[in-house]
Amino acid sequence: MAATDPLSLAFSALADPTRREILSRLAQGPATVGELAEPFSISGPAISQHLKVLERANLITRTAHAQWRTLSLQAEPLDEVSAWIDQQRREWNLRLDALEQHLERMKQAESENTEIKEEER
Repeated sequence: MAATDPLSLAFSALADPTRREILSRLAQGPATVGELAEPFSISGPAISQHLKVLERANLITRTAHAQWRTLSLQAEPLDEVSAWIDQQRREWNLRLDALEQHLERMKQAESENTEIKEEER
């Protein structure tokens, strides 16, 4: 079963290098489908599938101006991804800090035990 929550959709879309390259290009400004497809050696239908995944994740939007259809980057879902990653990083840093303190206490206790044993000799 495919996930439908925004964060899962964004991560799924970002999992593919072609889609990441498309987003990188759109970060420079809007582009047509043809402009986005140009650097890739894949079929038009394959590019369309990538664009559908990006649209489903709300990472891009299509707009029509006369006969031109352009795609633009939508940064909000990327902000949500970044916020989630930052939260995970904070939590892991707290856990690693706690582990470091615990190991330091263990090292200190070991050192004290060694000193006691040497004094007993």
